[in-house]
Amino acid sequence: MRTKGLLKKTVTIFTCLAVMLSAFGFSGMTALAGESAASAESEWAMTVPQIRVTTENGNGTTLQKEDGYQNAQITITGVDGSVLSDNCVFKVRGNTTALSWVEKKAFTFKFSKKKDVLGMGKGKKWALIANAFDPTLLRNLVAFSLAKELDIPYTSEFKVTELWVDGVFRGCYVLFEPVQEGKDRVDIDIESNDGKKDFLIEYEKSREEEGVTYFTVDGLRYISGEPEEPTEDQLAYIESTMQDISQTIRKGSRAEIESKIDVDSFAKYYILNEVMKTYDFDMSSVFFYYKNGRLYAGPPWDYDLSAGNAGSEGYPRPDATLHTDGAFVKDRIIYKFLCKHDWFMEQVRLCYRDHFDYIANLSAEGGLLDTLRSEYGDVFARNYNEAGWKVSKHWINIQRKPLPTYDENYDYLKNWLAERQTWMNDYYDPTAPVYLIGDTDGNGVIDINDVTELQRILAEFDVEDSDSKLLRAAGGERADINSATAMQRYLAADGDSGYIGNRAYTIHN
Repeated sequence: MRTKGLLKKTVTIFTCLAVMLSAFGFSGMTALAGESAASAESEWAMTVPQIRVTTENGNGTTLQKEDGYQNAQITITGVDGSVLSDNCVFKVRGNTTALSWVEKKAFTFKFSKKKDVLGMGKGKKWALIANAFDPTLLRNLVAFSLAKELDIPYTSEFKVTELWVDGVFRGCYVLFEPVQEGKDRVDIDIESNDGKKDFLIEYEKSREEEGVTYFTVDGLRYISGEPEEPTEDQLAYIESTMQDISQTIRKGSRAEIESKIDVDSFAKYYILNEVMKTYDFDMSSVFFYYKNGRLYAGPPWDYDLSAGNAGSEGYPRPDATLHTDGAFVKDRIIYKFLCKHDWFMEQVRLCYRDHFDYIANLSAEGGLLDTLRSEYGDVFARNYNEAGWKVSKHWINIQRKPLPTYDENYDYLKNWLAERQTWMNDYYDPTAPVYLIGDTDGNGVIDINDVTELQRILAEFDVEDSDSKLLRAAGGERADINSATAMQRYLAADGDSGYIGNRAYTIHN
C-alpha cells in the first residue's frame, strides 16, 4: 500500500509518477520524483498543518483498536510555523473504520492536560479522521462547513492535515475536536447537583462495547456520553428526562414541546442530515445534549458514508441514502415523532429557505466543492500518490464501490449534491411566500390596524378573504379573541405573545 525506499532519480520514474497524477485527475500538481515520502516531507510546500507521531514501541502503523492506547510523542506544526510538541497517548479510534481489514485507520490522541491545538480551543482528546471510505476526501469537509453555516451549536472545529506515524507518511487526515463536554467543546454543566443537570447522549441502534452505558427510551437506544460513567441516580435522571421529552414530543402541544426542546437546533440538524443523507443517521454517531432544561440536536459527527457514498444490493437502508430523491430524516429516530407536527416541518422549510443560497453553492461551478478541491488538491494527491492509498479501494459492503479515478468520484459527488438540491427545492419550495403571524392585512408590518382587522372579522363584519386573514393571525390555526390579545401583547413588547411575529409559509386551508 505505501511507497517504500528511495525512488531512483530517473526519467522513467518521473514519467510513471506523472502518469499516476494524470490517472487520479489531479491537474496542475507537481510529482515529487526522486524522493520517498519520508524524505519528501521536508521538500514539498507546507499548505496544511503537519502532524508527526512517534510511538514508544514503534508499532503505530500496525495498531489495531484492541491494542488500546500507546505511549507516544507528537509534534504538530502549523502553516504559520507554530510548533506544539508533547507526550501523549495514541490509539486507533472508531468502529467500522477500525475493522482489521481497513488499513487506513483513524486515530485518537490524548494529552495529560488540555492544550490548544492549532487555535481550535483547549482539549485533552483529539480525533484524526482518515476518511478512508470516501474516495474524494471531501464529504466530512462539506458536511461540517454546512453545519457551521447553519450555526448548529458546538459544531466541531477541524483542520485538514498530513500525518506521519513512526516515520511513515500516512497521507491526508482531518483533525477534529471530538464530541465531548468541555468549555471549548460541548459547553454543558455535568458537575452541578450531583450531575443531575446537563448531559450528552448518542443514539446507538445496536452496537455493543465494553465500558459503555446504554439505556432505551420509547424503543430508541442511547449511550450516556457525558457523564461517561453515570451513577445509578444520574442514569435514572437521564432516562426519566428523556422519557418526559419523548412523550411530550409525541403528545404535547407546540408550546409544551418548545419548552422541552430547542426547536431551532432540531430544524438545523434536520436540514444538515437531509442534505447529506448520511448512512449513520439512524445507526450511530447521532448526538443530542441537554442544557438548561431543554434538549438540543447535535453536534454533528461522521459524514464519510453520506452524499451517495453508501449503497449495496441487498441492503435497503444504504440504498435509501444512495438515491438523491426522497425525504430521509422525517421517518427516523426521534424525528419520526417530531416531524408529525406540521408546525415543525414549517420550521424546517424556513430553515432551508434561509440557507438556500449556501446549499445551492455546494455543488455550483466555483462553489464550495470546487473551492475545497482547489485548496487541498495537492494534499489529496499526496494521499494517493505518496502515501499509496488506492482511490478505488472498496473497504466494506455498505460502501458504494468507488469509481476508478479521483475525477470520476469527484464528479459523482458534485452531481449527487446538485441532484439532491433539485429534489429538496421541489419538496421544500424555498420560493413560496412567507408571512408574519399576526399580519392580517398582509402588508409586512404588525400594528394596531391588524388587531382592528381581526376584531372586525371575529365580530362577523363582511371582510374580504376573512378565512385567510383568520389563519394568518393565528399561524395556520383558527384565530379567536385570544389571538387579538396576543397581538396586543406583541405590540406592547410583552414576552407572552405566543407566536405573533414569527414567520410562516403561505396559509394552509
